[in-house]
Amino acid sequence: MTTADRSEYAREIVADVLATAESENASAAETFTQRVLEDLEQGGEVENTFTAYHRARGVEASGYGVNETLGSLDLFVTFFTLEPLTERLTRQTADNLLRRLNAFARRCTEGLAADLDESSDLHDMCLAVEKGLKDATRVRLFVLSNAEYTGSAFPPTEIDGVSYTHEIWDLARLHRMATSGTLSEPITVEFQPVLPCLTATEAQRDYSVLLAIVPGKDLAELYSRYGTRLLELNVRSFLQTKGGVNRGIRDTLLNDPERFLAYNNGITATAATVEFEDRPDGGRGIRRLTDFQIVNGGQTTASIHYAHRRDKADLQHVHVQMKLTVVSPDRLQQIVPEISKYSNTQNKVTIVDFSSNHPYHVAVEKITRSLWAPAADGSGQETKWFYERARGQYADALARERTPANQRKFRALHPVAQKFSKADLAKFLHSWEGLPHFVSRGAEKNFREFMMRMGEAPPDVDIKYCKHLVAKAILFKATDKIVQARSFGGYKINVVAYTVGRLAYSAGTLIDMERIWREQRLPPALVEAIDTLCVEVHKVIASPQPQGSNVGEWAKKVECWNEVLAIDWDVPQRLADEAAGSDEGSTAIHGEASRTVVTEIPAEIWFAASKWAKETNHLQPWQRQIAYTVGRYLTNGWELSDKQLIQAERLMGEARRLGFDPQVPGD
Repeated sequence: MTTADRSEYAREIVADVLATAESENASAAETFTQRVLEDLEQGGEVENTFTAYHRARGVEASGYGVNETLGSLDLFVTFFTLEPLTERLTRQTADNLLRRLNAFARRCTEGLAADLDESSDLHDMCLAVEKGLKDATRVRLFVLSNAEYTGSAFPPTEIDGVSYTHEIWDLARLHRMATSGTLSEPITVEFQPVLPCLTATEAQRDYSVLLAIVPGKDLAELYSRYGTRLLELNVRSFLQTKGGVNRGIRDTLLNDPERFLAYNNGITATAATVEFEDRPDGGRGIRRLTDFQIVNGGQTTASIHYAHRRDKADLQHVHVQMKLTVVSPDRLQQIVPEISKYSNTQNKVTIVDFSSNHPYHVAVEKITRSLWAPAADGSGQETKWFYERARGQYADALARERTPANQRKFRALHPVAQKFSKADLAKFLHSWEGLPHFVSRGAEKNFREFMMRMGEAPPDVDIKYCKHLVAKAILFKATDKIVQARSFGGYKINVVAYTVGRLAYSAGTLIDMERIWREQRLPPALVEAIDTLCVEVHKVIASPQPQGSNVGEWAKKVECWNEVLAIDWDVPQRLADEAAGSDEGSTAIHGEASRTVVTEIPAEIWFAASKWAKETNHLQPWQRQIAYTVGRYLTNGWELSDKQLIQAERLMGEARRLGFDPQVPGD
């Protein structure tokens, strides 16, 4: 990559971070940290990351992660600069940051959490780090920076039997990851001694196939070093030891290791290049593989690693057969998913393409690129929502507008606040669909759940779908600002996701997505409802069960969602009234047809229906509220809107279907 490319990338990062920070009311350093951790998590470099900034005398931290795959605790500290082209990250600065990060970890073990507000993100991070240090066999200290690092590498150390490694993710390394064609750095594997192999007699133009027997200890070491990065092109997620195959693998490793080669199907792998070396016996062996990936056999590899690390399995006599396909780099992304798909036969699985080329994401991108959003500020300037199907699309499109004047026009047409990614999309939809506990598990895991739930039957993506998708994005972003203004002190993303989910559960059919799209903002009554609801949601989030549990872990559980569903919160009257009267023009005909049906039912029956629904927990809360409202309107002789009439007729029909006996009390 040229210096010019890297310079442009540096400017794009600063511009994107500042714009995103402003739209989300966050600091630039915090936004940069979140951006980098999302990329590293998608690349399989880290897992279960959590951001919480802390800086005091001699200590500093920007977040942590618990990498269960590698059995490691990851700690992050950020060095963000507005002048990445002139300011450098020196060895002295990096050393100072790592010392401060180490000191933070030590303070956590000394009880730092006890001095902090229990409702804060920082308190949760300190508890998690304290626990993680007790359980981890390895600690990785990361410096994240948008400046270039000018020093040498930091050697690993060992403290009390725990390995400490140091990683610098600077501008050059981030740029290399962003432009390499894959989410993470290519894996290079060296075999010493060389690995004996057989080569297929006929080699195709763009690929060749080799067969080899790999020592089990080599696979375990590879997985220990790279974790799920080895499997990033694999469509199967590792199922730990819940599946029958995994239990069988573990049993064989512990009881019959010599028979593992006979019992196991082996692995299917790919590489971009292979280097051979002649063996003393006259054959050829594999010395080095570049861009190595395991596309089938992830369960085998991970099970060998876990059995060796957790069960102390002796791998001396364990061997695994490997079919290796060497694919030319320009065909890697095309051929590898097909190899994985057709070789994946150990368990019945749903084939899921997690890449940005999935037809669903392509369709969303295509429609949103041509979909004009109404002007929200009265200026008459229509805009577009920019779906970033792959990281960097927005920056690339902006860079193509060569002149400053054209770039200003592009930003006006595509405001940064209206940019959203695949991870954002999954977050918006899962929150609305009542899956906030998935959202709380992190961007990458939530996105994987989203794709797995979609399976092989994605929704029909048309203009209406995309308008409603944007409306849900507006709802989520607005909820985020409302929660931010409440200054709860922590767990904002969890409170936002759960608030949207609970709102959709109680008032989903009352929320007019078409209106939100037309106005590009939430109606006032909806804003008020969110403002009151989020307070109750926060109480549940900040009170984990059992008492004393980690709040972050609590928010990941379906039990937390059940507690939020149990909140005693009904749709505010103003929201019900506003929703009922928001679209009278388009419902006038249907409303007039419902008027006779609704008004002929006495007010007492409407009151009784509301009471019955509450006692039996039938109907949605907003429907119970509508029934009560209709009774009140009829009692006072007030005029019902067309939308109220339509909703009332439908809910009465639903109540009767569920067993409500529409008799006037006392008759």
